[in-house]
Amino acid sequence: MRLAAVDAAAAKANLISGQNLSDARALVPDLEVREIDRAYLEQVFADFADWHSNASPIVAVHTAAAPYGDLVLDITGVAHLFGDEQKMLEVLVNRLRALGFTVSGAIADTVGAAWALAHFSSGRIVPRGETEAALASLPIVGLRLEEAQVSGLNQMGLKTIGQLYGRDRRALQARFGETLILRLDQALGRIEERITPRLPIAEYYAERRFAEPIGYMDDVLMTARDLAIQLGLRLEAEGLGAQTFHLLLYRVDHKVMNLTINAGRATRDPNHIAQLFVHRSERLEGEYDAGFGIDMIRLAASSLAEVQSTQLGAFEVQDGAQDLDRLYDRMTSRLGPLALTRSKFVNTHIPERATKLEPVIAQTEDDPEALPDPELRRPLRLLPNPEPINVMAEVPHGPPMRIIWRRIAYRILKASGPERIEAEWWRSGKNLEVLERPERGSKRRDPRDDPKTDTQKPREPEHVSALAAFDPLTTVRDYYIIEDDGGRRFWIFRIGLYGAAEAPRWFLHGFFA
Repeated sequence: MRLAAVDAAAAKANLISGQNLSDARALVPDLEVREIDRAYLEQVFADFADWHSNASPIVAVHTAAAPYGDLVLDITGVAHLFGDEQKMLEVLVNRLRALGFTVSGAIADTVGAAWALAHFSSGRIVPRGETEAALASLPIVGLRLEEAQVSGLNQMGLKTIGQLYGRDRRALQARFGETLILRLDQALGRIEERITPRLPIAEYYAERRFAEPIGYMDDVLMTARDLAIQLGLRLEAEGLGAQTFHLLLYRVDHKVMNLTINAGRATRDPNHIAQLFVHRSERLEGEYDAGFGIDMIRLAASSLAEVQSTQLGAFEVQDGAQDLDRLYDRMTSRLGPLALTRSKFVNTHIPERATKLEPVIAQTEDDPEALPDPELRRPLRLLPNPEPINVMAEVPHGPPMRIIWRRIAYRILKASGPERIEAEWWRSGKNLEVLERPERGSKRRDPRDDPKTDTQKPREPEHVSALAAFDPLTTVRDYYIIEDDGGRRFWIFRIGLYGAAEAPRWFLHGFFA
């Protein structure tokens, strides 16, 4: 066990992070230690990272050293809002220090270079094209390597990053692994290193800062309506609309609340957007907590699409589709995205696979080949899973005269069919086995034919897929439409044939009107 962090009193006692716990207790016998709660630290730091999106739209938690502690901001096109890069760095660092944090920062062209400078040369801003020279004097641990790699490099006398320049890359890779070359190239910008933003990236957004924090939800919704008007004007100027809108509430206690809504069709109507957030706020059910107040609100748009200007002339088409989409949006924002679904046809002739449900706000294009054949007679109600029934038939392969379903007997008067539906062989669950490659010049021989092979220990195949085994009894279904003495009409089918190794099975699949 090692020390993950030390306070000021422990530091005065010459204790350092990473020190063995037994050595620390030997130096300070009355040392008080607490077990680190990594999950809690990750969550707190993630929430704290979201708060920095008020400085840059792209904020990520860098997990190379630990899932907390390292924050990466992409400040491309943002530094001028603070004056320049130097002033921006000072503002971000000083406001964290004012909160009681120990913080260091740096600015460079690459994530790797900025990380190394922030840890070992804090406060530096490396101009474009001078990254290699700026990293040359930094210790080798600045490349975010593992302890074993750092130790091995130090034993070879390689203690700074500059000592790796010009050396044989293949030799370094063979001895210390590919990660050494990867981290070096990432730091120098030879390989692009991408970051994963914590919050969705939005090119179009509108925000408002408050001189005094607000806290009531009504004030938040009023501000959201004003921001929707500003954002709608920007989208209209570009001829665009959006399907997803994010309302980010920046609290005074450095936390961010994110409310997201989705529209079924790209829109930029401010009234519609604001009303969706009203419905979304009704679902919070007391979870809304403004803390000590909200000092900034940002409304961002994503999932952009082209939207033509609305025509308000005599030739405008009023087919009601737009009003229906608005209704879908209001219902899903109030009840949830999965509360309202639609049935979509699937290109298959298996009855239980013929349709699937998808959210109306995330509709996909319909397949013309998936439309059902109007000449086929299908029941009004289809059971989710066919249910087994007991059948008594007059002739073996004919329709039943009597069925028992859920312990209730039905006497059949009329029947029509059968309609044969075969399983789709390309979707069957047949296992796939990879055969061994025979040796050159020899014929393939089954080891089970060898009398010396132990039959009690069958040889396992090299690979068996995870698919379920193929059931030959489900390849053919014979469907019947039957009517009982009470006028009830059922849709049943039979699997298997009489006289086979296994007796046929009967199932009830649906009901007609």
